[in-house]
Amino acid sequence: MSFALYLIGYLILIAGLAYGAHLMHVPQHWIIVGLVVLFGLGIATGAVRTRQRDPAEK
Repeated sequence: MSFALYLIGYLILIAGLAYGAHLMHVPQHWIIVGLVVLFGLGIATGAVRTRQRDPAEK
């Protein structure tokens, strides 16, 4: 559940950045490249931050 919340927040951030880039007249292909990179980064960081820790072996 926390991964989904993390991803939703990250998607809102990405959408805001894309909209800002659109308002600054950044070419569409660069906006798409940025979105793909940020989406991949969001999945990778979300997986690392929300994964369950392995119990210590005895």
